[in-house]
Amino acid sequence: MSPTAAAGRPVRLGLRENWPQFTLLVAVNVCVGALVGLERTTVPLIGTDVFGLTSDLAVFSFIVAFGVTKALTNLAAGALTTRFRRKRLLVTGWLVGIPVPFALAWAPSWGWIVAANVLLGVNQGLTWSMTVNMKIDLVGPARRGLATGLNEAAGYVAVGATALLTGWLATAHGLRPAPELIGVVFVAAGLGLSLVVRDTAAHVALELTRHATPAGRSPRLAQVFAQTSWHDRSLRGAGQAGLVNNLNDGLTWGVFPLLFTHHGLGLTAVGLIKGLYPLLWGIGQIPSGHLADRIGRKPLIVTGMLVQAAAFVLALALIDRPLLAGVLSAVVLGLGTALVYPALIASVSDHAHPAWRAGALGVYRFWRDIGYAAGALVAGVLADTLGLNATVIAAAALTAGSGLLAARWITEHPRRPPEQADAPGGIS
Repeated sequence: MSPTAAAGRPVRLGLRENWPQFTLLVAVNVCVGALVGLERTTVPLIGTDVFGLTSDLAVFSFIVAFGVTKALTNLAAGALTTRFRRKRLLVTGWLVGIPVPFALAWAPSWGWIVAANVLLGVNQGLTWSMTVNMKIDLVGPARRGLATGLNEAAGYVAVGATALLTGWLATAHGLRPAPELIGVVFVAAGLGLSLVVRDTAAHVALELTRHATPAGRSPRLAQVFAQTSWHDRSLRGAGQAGLVNNLNDGLTWGVFPLLFTHHGLGLTAVGLIKGLYPLLWGIGQIPSGHLADRIGRKPLIVTGMLVQAAAFVLALALIDRPLLAGVLSAVVLGLGTALVYPALIASVSDHAHPAWRAGALGVYRFWRDIGYAAGALVAGVLADTLGLNATVIAAAALTAGSGLLAARWITEHPRRPPEQADAPGGIS
């Protein structure tokens, strides 16, 4: 007998079959991305211009706080799904995020900005993790690439649009408080929509009934962590690629506003550069997610990492024309990241049994988002010692190396019908 939803309707897997709830979750993730987009243009400049920070490492400390907290929350979120419904965790994430826009707008010291990013990390870890898991639950195995592409597209288009908007608001009204207070709208909308969305526990139960290998007792977090982080070669390859992908994102988050303002660009131009990158990253994930379902995950992951490396080379090669350098590097970086992002999440989902898939995604997202903190630390140390240009060169080298490791480690998992699938890696 098939599981039924709380309202008594029969549960079916698929994008078409679940489009109202899927669309609602897309709208929720727009709000998730928009909230973190508040910081893309203005916060590094708030550190230098409002609080007078002179060390790049001190400026980038807010990214370290955000990255570490988000990574740990991702890890906890995967484990918490065995005890709590996804909807409850989603709503909790929004409640934690309520103070963030107010703290960014009126923080009396830099320490308050860092503290706000701890809350933002928890908010993003819970809300983004749950929207991704719930969409994967709804669509089933056949359309995971498209589902993750749509989810990430919604979030990162919102990041880019908000970065553009905050750049314009900062030019017209100053760095604070107007650009940050639009976040109040995003928190209110995200919380309201999350209260309406239905949980997906019944969809997970249905997929488990179709799985040839019985789920048994869910494996412990330590087992899933070990399997995802190093025992399974493909999951290890996806984890390192995700980490380096967000390392270079964290690096550009802190470095690009400083690099291009040092070369004479104003806030509106920096907002354009910082907005173009996540906009293209977001929009590009819809076709790339669909493509990942057709040709496989690995080609997109390897190609995307190498394209990102080329973007950093472009930024420095054209730096004497800073606007051109910024726009071209943002375009190429956005397109490269669009190839990588949904393919990595889909690859992890392919290699994880439904009984521990949420945990595996949590571990993957832990390593991926540690990249924000690693990128900020690398950027801060290198920028303080060797300068901003050397920091960009390091990002290019690390990203290219990660693409080569992905080519060596990641294998395609056959996307067979769920009734024929076996549990990977010996965990059942």
